[in-house]
Amino acid sequence: MDTGRESAWHLEGLGSEGPYAELRGKLMLFGQFVGDWDITGVRTPKPSGVAFRAGGEVHFGWILDGRAIQDVWMSYDAESKKAVPVGTTIRVYDPGIDSWRSTWISAIRRTVQTFIAKQVGKDIVLESHTKEGLPERWVFSEITPKSFRWHSEESSDGGKTWTLTEEMEIRRHV
Repeated sequence: MDTGRESAWHLEGLGSEGPYAELRGKLMLFGQFVGDWDITGVRTPKPSGVAFRAGGEVHFGWILDGRAIQDVWMSYDAESKKAVPVGTTIRVYDPGIDSWRSTWISAIRRTVQTFIAKQVGKDIVLESHTKEGLPERWVFSEITPKSFRWHSEESSDGGKTWTLTEEMEIRRHV
Protein backbone atom coordinates (compact mmCIF):
# COMPACT_ATOMS: atom_id res chain seq x y z
CA MET A 1 0.00 0.00 0.00
CA ASP A 2 1.17 3.51 -0.76
CA THR A 3 1.91 5.23 2.53
CA GLY A 4 2.69 8.63 1.05
CA ARG A 5 5.97 8.73 3.01
CA GLU A 6 7.83 10.07 -0.03
CA SER A 7 5.98 13.38 0.35
CA ALA A 8 7.08 13.96 3.95
CA TRP A 9 8.28 17.45 4.84
CA HIS A 10 10.21 18.94 7.72
CA LEU A 11 9.07 21.86 9.87
CA GLU A 12 12.12 23.60 11.33
CA GLY A 13 12.25 23.35 15.13
CA LEU A 14 9.48 20.76 15.47
CA GLY A 15 11.31 17.44 15.29
CA SER A 16 13.84 16.20 17.83
CA GLU A 17 16.33 13.33 17.88
CA GLY A 18 15.30 12.01 21.30
CA PRO A 19 13.90 12.77 24.74
CA TYR A 20 14.83 15.82 26.79
CA ALA A 21 17.59 14.47 29.07
CA GLU A 22 16.33 15.84 32.42
CA LEU A 23 12.94 14.12 32.00
CA ARG A 24 14.01 11.01 30.09
CA GLY A 25 12.58 8.52 32.59
CA LYS A 26 9.14 10.12 32.62
CA LEU A 27 9.14 10.77 28.87
CA MET A 28 9.67 7.11 28.04
CA LEU A 29 6.08 6.25 29.04
CA PHE A 30 5.07 7.36 25.54
CA GLY A 31 8.64 7.47 24.22
CA GLN A 32 8.60 3.67 24.00
CA PHE A 33 6.27 4.05 21.02
CA VAL A 34 8.53 6.32 18.95
CA GLY A 35 8.75 4.79 15.49
CA ASP A 36 6.44 3.37 12.85
CA TRP A 37 3.59 0.97 13.55
CA ASP A 38 1.01 -0.95 11.52
CA ILE A 39 -2.61 -1.19 12.64
CA THR A 40 -3.25 -4.87 11.93
CA GLY A 41 -6.63 -5.47 13.53
CA VAL A 42 -9.60 -3.21 14.11
CA ARG A 43 -12.89 -3.76 15.89
CA THR A 44 -15.54 -1.07 16.27
CA PRO A 45 -18.55 -2.48 18.14
CA LYS A 46 -19.71 1.07 18.82
CA PRO A 47 -17.89 3.26 16.27
CA SER A 48 -16.48 6.48 17.66
CA GLY A 49 -16.63 8.19 14.28
CA VAL A 50 -12.98 7.69 13.36
CA ALA A 51 -13.06 4.48 11.37
CA PHE A 52 -10.03 2.35 10.59
CA ARG A 53 -11.95 -0.22 8.57
CA ALA A 54 -9.03 -1.57 6.53
CA GLY A 55 -6.19 -1.22 8.98
CA GLY A 56 -3.75 1.63 8.90
CA GLU A 57 -0.58 2.93 10.44
CA VAL A 58 0.58 5.19 13.23
CA HIS A 59 3.85 7.10 13.51
CA PHE A 60 5.26 8.47 16.80
CA GLY A 61 8.12 10.97 17.00
CA TRP A 62 9.91 13.30 19.39
CA ILE A 63 9.13 17.01 19.02
CA LEU A 64 9.85 20.35 20.73
CA ASP A 65 13.43 19.64 21.86
CA GLY A 66 12.38 16.16 23.04
CA ARG A 67 9.91 17.53 25.58
CA ALA A 68 6.86 16.17 23.75
CA ILE A 69 5.75 13.39 21.42
CA GLN A 70 3.55 13.72 18.38
CA ASP A 71 1.83 10.88 16.60
CA VAL A 72 -0.12 10.67 13.37
CA TRP A 73 -2.84 8.03 12.94
CA MET A 74 -3.61 7.00 9.35
CA SER A 75 -6.26 4.80 7.75
CA TYR A 76 -6.14 3.27 4.28
CA ASP A 77 -8.54 4.63 1.67
CA ALA A 78 -10.70 1.72 0.45
CA GLU A 79 -10.41 2.66 -3.23
CA SER A 80 -6.91 4.09 -3.68
CA LYS A 81 -5.28 2.08 -0.85
CA LYS A 82 -3.34 5.23 0.07
CA ALA A 83 -2.76 6.14 3.70
CA VAL A 84 -5.00 9.02 4.74
CA PRO A 85 -4.19 11.01 7.92
CA VAL A 86 -7.10 10.69 10.34
CA GLY A 87 -5.63 12.68 13.22
CA THR A 88 -2.67 13.61 15.35
CA THR A 89 -1.94 13.71 19.07
CA ILE A 90 0.47 15.99 20.89
CA ARG A 91 1.59 14.47 24.21
CA VAL A 92 3.44 16.55 26.82
CA TYR A 93 4.58 15.34 30.24
CA ASP A 94 3.58 17.80 33.01
CA PRO A 95 5.81 17.43 36.11
CA GLY A 96 3.36 19.58 38.12
CA ILE A 97 0.73 16.84 38.01
CA ASP A 98 3.08 13.90 37.28
CA SER A 99 0.91 13.02 34.28
CA TRP A 100 0.72 13.67 30.57
CA ARG A 101 -1.46 16.25 28.86
CA SER A 102 -2.57 14.93 25.48
CA THR A 103 -4.54 16.67 22.76
CA TRP A 104 -6.09 14.69 19.89
CA ILE A 105 -6.89 16.64 16.73
CA SER A 106 -8.82 15.18 13.81
CA ALA A 107 -9.44 17.59 10.95
CA ILE A 108 -11.51 14.93 9.16
CA ARG A 109 -13.88 14.56 12.14
CA ARG A 110 -13.56 18.22 13.20
CA THR A 111 -12.57 17.07 16.66
CA VAL A 112 -10.22 18.41 19.30
CA GLN A 113 -10.17 16.44 22.54
CA THR A 114 -7.91 16.79 25.57
CA PHE A 115 -6.87 14.00 27.92
CA ILE A 116 -4.89 13.48 31.10
CA ALA A 117 -2.77 10.34 30.78
CA LYS A 118 -0.83 8.26 33.27
CA GLN A 119 0.40 4.76 33.87
CA VAL A 120 -2.10 2.52 35.66
CA GLY A 121 -0.50 -0.83 36.45
CA LYS A 122 0.99 -2.03 33.15
CA ASP A 123 -1.39 0.09 31.05
CA ILE A 124 -1.42 3.72 29.97
CA VAL A 125 -4.83 5.30 30.54
CA LEU A 126 -5.95 8.58 28.98
CA GLU A 127 -9.08 10.09 30.55
CA SER A 128 -11.47 12.61 29.02
CA HIS A 129 -15.14 13.08 28.12
CA THR A 130 -17.04 12.42 24.90
CA LYS A 131 -18.74 15.22 22.94
CA GLU A 132 -21.88 14.26 24.84
CA GLY A 133 -20.08 14.67 28.19
CA LEU A 134 -19.75 10.97 29.04
CA PRO A 135 -16.57 9.74 30.77
CA GLU A 136 -14.22 8.28 28.18
CA ARG A 137 -10.86 6.61 28.36
CA TRP A 138 -8.34 5.52 25.77
CA VAL A 139 -6.08 2.69 26.90
CA PHE A 140 -2.73 1.39 25.66
CA SER A 141 -2.39 -2.17 26.98
CA GLU A 142 -0.59 -5.46 26.34
CA ILE A 143 2.48 -3.34 25.59
CA THR A 144 5.61 -5.07 24.31
CA PRO A 145 8.53 -3.66 22.27
CA LYS A 146 6.85 -5.04 19.11
CA SER A 147 3.12 -4.62 19.73
CA PHE A 148 0.35 -3.09 21.79
CA ARG A 149 -3.41 -2.96 22.01
CA TRP A 150 -5.22 0.39 21.91
CA HIS A 151 -8.87 0.69 22.82
CA SER A 152 -11.43 3.31 23.73
CA GLU A 153 -14.38 2.95 26.04
CA GLU A 154 -17.07 5.16 27.50
CA SER A 155 -19.37 5.04 30.48
CA SER A 156 -23.01 6.09 30.66
CA ASP A 157 -23.23 5.52 34.43
CA GLY A 158 -20.45 7.74 35.77
CA GLY A 159 -17.68 5.15 35.48
CA LYS A 160 -19.36 2.14 37.12
CA THR A 161 -19.38 0.19 33.84
CA TRP A 162 -17.59 0.75 30.54
CA THR A 163 -18.58 0.01 26.94
CA LEU A 164 -15.93 -0.73 24.34
CA THR A 165 -16.22 1.70 21.41
CA GLU A 166 -13.14 0.81 19.38
CA GLU A 167 -10.02 -1.33 19.60
CA MET A 168 -6.91 -1.85 17.52
CA GLU A 169 -4.10 -4.37 17.46
CA ILE A 170 -0.88 -2.59 16.55
CA ARG A 171 2.50 -4.03 15.56
CA ARG A 172 5.84 -2.32 15.06
CA HIS A 173 6.56 -1.82 11.36
CA VAL A 174 9.50 -3.90 10.13
